[in-house]
Amino acid sequence: MKKTVLFTAALVAVSAVSAQTGEITSNRGENWLSQDGDWGLTFEATPLLNYAGNLFNNGNNTGVMSMNNLFSSAGAAGIKGNQVVIGAKKLIDANTAYRGRVRLGFGSEKETAKVADLSAGAAADAKVDNVTKNGFMGIDLGFGLEKRVGSTRVVGVYGAMLNVGFGSSKTTYEYGNAITATNAGPRDTEVKNGSTMAIGLQAFGGVEWFCAPKISLSGEYTWGLALSSTGFGSSTSEEWDAANSNIKTTTTEGTTNKKNAFSLDTGVSGASIGVNFYFQ
Repeated sequence: MKKTVLFTAALVAVSAVSAQTGEITSNRGENWLSQDGDWGLTFEATPLLNYAGNLFNNGNNTGVMSMNNLFSSAGAAGIKGNQVVIGAKKLIDANTAYRGRVRLGFGSEKETAKVADLSAGAAADAKVDNVTKNGFMGIDLGFGLEKRVGSTRVVGVYGAMLNVGFGSSKTTYEYGNAITATNAGPRDTEVKNGSTMAIGLQAFGGVEWFCAPKISLSGEYTWGLALSSTGFGSSTSEEWDAANSNIKTTTTEGTTNKKNAFSLDTGVSGASIGVNFYFQ
């Protein structure tokens, strides 16, 4: 009897270990769950859900699925929203994974307007170009440790992450008409928003549902500490200097205020929905 009990206990233990390593297979023998040593890629699906939601409300962003990341350098800098963050994982055993996230955002947009040519001798209907350029930079980096619980197609995940973010943006203006005594200005040539630096330490918890072999959908909420600092903005302008008969350039600091922010809160508005792919 004693041997039978020990043998049964050993079988249960072996079965538990086998289940933890993800031995759930499809009808074709494919393993559904992630396993020791797997690499994973996570693509946040929130921007896609925002887009899909807008398709059903005529493009009006009324909050349908509008869940942004709790920590975002671009959001802190006020540059771009609904950015896509790419995440990666490395499973070091059945229940533990290192995870990282990255967003490297650089971009610009250019707008050209036709205005009257003010130069001497220009035709009455002559036009020149005024060009406005907006540029931004957003960097978001994170690293953390993830613990995984469960041996079915629904797996609980929890852990902690450290995030660091940087962001900046500026607008430049190019004019078709030069500054002269008759077109004296002043006018802006460059406007810089204050650069932002942010740091966050947060705990997270959520679930993964394996909808296909090595592919899962995930949802997570966060709670943690976030600090951010945004510096003063500045602007550069030009105008005609009548006393010296030339163009005077002036840079003014503090055109936008310096801001420091602190928060310790749940990430209800920062819930993330992701699609995860695992491979050896």
